[in-house]
Amino acid sequence: MTQHEMPEWCETQEWCPVTVTSELLSRKWHPVIIHRLLQRPMGFNELQREVHHISDKVLSDSLEDLQERGIVNREILNEKPKEVEYSLTETGRSLEKVIEPMFEWGKDNAGKI
Repeated sequence: MTQHEMPEWCETQEWCPVTVTSELLSRKWHPVIIHRLLQRPMGFNELQREVHHISDKVLSDSLEDLQERGIVNREILNEKPKEVEYSLTETGRSLEKVIEPMFEWGKDNAGKI
């Protein structure tokens, strides 16, 4: 599926862009990971510290999913010792328009809901 191609099951539906976006961001840790990577590229351990209470496996699986979707880049900086850095792709960076308003709304309304 190309970047602008909709899944076959919803390509003719006007609500599909909302569904595609919400499906990506409804995964528990995806918005938090994206929010942290909007600040700067990070290694695995630093990202895990920034995303509190996430296990190695869940973070690894989430990063793999985000890479497959074209949201996150994984760059090997050093082989020995293994050093990897994660950053957002151009598509991932474009999610700032969604993530930042989510952050602000949550900050303003968390106590009300």
